[in-house]
Amino acid sequence: MRPAKKAPKSAGAAAAKKTAKSSRRTGGTVTRAARASTVRSPSVAPKLGAGIGVKIVRTQSPPVQPAAVSEIQLKSHKYQIGETVYYTSPTFGRAAATGSYQVVKLLPSEGDDYQYRIKSTGEAFERVAKESQLDRA
Repeated sequence: MRPAKKAPKSAGAAAAKKTAKSSRRTGGTVTRAARASTVRSPSVAPKLGAGIGVKIVRTQSPPVQPAAVSEIQLKSHKYQIGETVYYTSPTFGRAAATGSYQVVKLLPSEGDDYQYRIKSTGEAFERVAKESQLDRA
């Protein structure tokens, strides 16, 4: 689509523009009256959707059906605080970490596995273990 051609300027507007330019070149200042007398033509470019008869209608998105209560599976921690569990260390870790531990704190899940903070009586520190690494003692 080609842009619309500009309307020709009136003779008075062209003369006022020339005098304004010539006064700038000579170093003189343009008075307010000279600036006010310059006529600027409005933009000829059409506004978006003006005169075309386009009406934009916003609609709501379709409603989403909530899942049935029977479909929602709430999984909870398998072990509770104070319970004794058997920890199997990962294959890349030290084998010495394997043994009996006590659950100290329940941690949020990481992916599909819940996490636990566990502590051994023979160690001064606590470990973080995934549920898949624990078994009932």
